Amino acid sequence: VQLVESGGGSVQAGGSLRLSCAGSGHNISVFCMGWFRQAPDHEREAIARLSSYDPPIYADSVKGRFTISSDSARNILYLEMSSLKPEDSAMYYCGAGYFPCRLVVDEYTYWGQGTQVTVSS
Repeated sequence: VQLVESGGGSVQAGGSLRLSCAGSGHNISVFCMGWFRQAPDHEREAIARLSSYDPPIYADSVKGRFTISSDSARNILYLEMSSLKPEDSAMYYCGAGYFPCRLVVDEYTYWGQGTQVTVSS
């Protein structure tokens, strides 16, 4: 599966953004899909994952502010981000993997190129 992220940009603290991850080659619903982010000099962090078999899981850092979802007909994964904080600034990636479907970066096999999110105070 090929993945292409979009929707990043610059926003003020408290604002919102919606990221998209368009899949091609395979239907993303057969994969465990996740959103990840990586800030400069930090390791890649798994922040949300979506599975066809159980409810979404979120990292504590984004729980209650971010929502992961998908449109299977369009083969797109979304990340709705609200109440953004400067510490949310990072490159955001989507990834596809196989089970077990956890918030573990190394368990994801396919990656997009990323989209930058910058939150100013």
